[in-house]
Amino acid sequence: MTQAFFNEMFERSDLEARGLTAVAFRGVGDPRTHYRDFMNWLAAQSEQQIDIKRAEADLNFRRVGITFAVYGTSDLPGIIPERTIPFDVIPRIFPADEWRSLERGLRQRVNALNRFIHDIYHDQDIIRAGIIPEAQILGNAQYRPQMRGVDVARDIYAHIAGIDIVRAGQGEFYVLEDNLRVPSGVSYMLENRKMMMRLFPDLFARNRVAPVAHYPDLLLDTLRASAPAAAAENPTIVVMTPGMYNSAYFEHAFLAQQMGVELVEGQDLFVENDYLYMRTTQGPQRVDVIYRRVDDDFLDPLVFRPDSALGVPGLIGAYRAGNVSLCNAVGTGIADDKSIYPYVPDMVRFYLGEEPILNNVPTWMCRKPDDLAYVLDHLPELVVKETHGAGGYGMLVGPASTTAQIAEFRAVLEAHPEKYIAQPTLALSTCPTYVESGIAPRHIDLRPFVLSGTEVRMVPGGLTRVALREGSLVVNSSQGGGTKDTWVLER
Repeated sequence: MTQAFFNEMFERSDLEARGLTAVAFRGVGDPRTHYRDFMNWLAAQSEQQIDIKRAEADLNFRRVGITFAVYGTSDLPGIIPERTIPFDVIPRIFPADEWRSLERGLRQRVNALNRFIHDIYHDQDIIRAGIIPEAQILGNAQYRPQMRGVDVARDIYAHIAGIDIVRAGQGEFYVLEDNLRVPSGVSYMLENRKMMMRLFPDLFARNRVAPVAHYPDLLLDTLRASAPAAAAENPTIVVMTPGMYNSAYFEHAFLAQQMGVELVEGQDLFVENDYLYMRTTQGPQRVDVIYRRVDDDFLDPLVFRPDSALGVPGLIGAYRAGNVSLCNAVGTGIADDKSIYPYVPDMVRFYLGEEPILNNVPTWMCRKPDDLAYVLDHLPELVVKETHGAGGYGMLVGPASTTAQIAEFRAVLEAHPEKYIAQPTLALSTCPTYVESGIAPRHIDLRPFVLSGTEVRMVPGGLTRVALREGSLVVNSSQGGGTKDTWVLER
């Protein structure tokens, strides 16, 4: 590959004319400073060399079993296909100072979210202050009345937060959404880095890339810090999975193995006298902390869904008694519901007395008549999302939709406006990405993982997701997105 190749590729993409921010290039043939070394290296590689490395990466991911289940894509009853998430060998790179600024904003936001969750299950000061309407919280499907008055260790509810960040406009960072229930994807962040180091060891000798491999150690420290006060000095921790048919099962098993703790299902646990125990070959063993990857509704059939076979009868009783910790806490979903998202900047001001470092994307709440009227008049220009939706499902991307799709969505929106929010179609930043036609710019986002224990910590990096279809803004793996390694340079 030559520099002329890159020049021609970026002339074709016409980034500036479309108002897009390119994370790697300022303009045609002008790499940003922190990308310069990598682009010089890439220009010296032949296309054949890179193709061989890409094929090697795909083969190794399959051998290791790094897959996710794709629901609803098989014609055969009971068959859930599994796929590898496409991996791109061109990393997303951050300079150190830019990352430090982003990290400050993430710490601030997660602190405020934890304060909010504690407040709404205790004194509800933010409601009394008139900042968020009472009905917006207490009437929300994600609000768990069972958590009223329940004290959790260190007043931390979202021990693991995955905050989705996008870059748009003149290069500003925006929070697209907060994932506080059972955020996934960190195993891909770790495996992407291992793969890049295996494929291109010379790159890491030439670039001082901050490590991410210590994430499982930080996670284990966070889980230990969440143990009940009466727990042993070395608390027993387990990872609770719905089972091997869950879309993120690989990640559940991977993290348990990396932390050296047991991977369990509901059937492996039981409650006696408000204490939780794990069945072992040596007899029952008390469990102090569950890193749960099971949704609230399925945790305890005595409290939530009575038909759940995934949970543990009596678990919430043991939890309310303070004899076991759940990470993340029950009821955190209220804070990552998209109808609550518009209020997060107000939470920062209310609880911390600070101005938000990270901006929200401007948002119309369709439950408000004026907002709904605007959204209905501008549907072809907007992105409309379900307040409880995830994974890229149940949404409308106006500019990429047909007239018929917009008309169909309009009818749904008019029938149930309270279930939707709308946002402008941001000109998301792009990053050079290998696709079938060669290297081309594709839209990206970033999910850093923020851990809250004795302090708020994170590794320098996160999961960069990329929309592989040309022009697409949807990066979710369930919608055909891929992933990249995320580099933070230590200089």
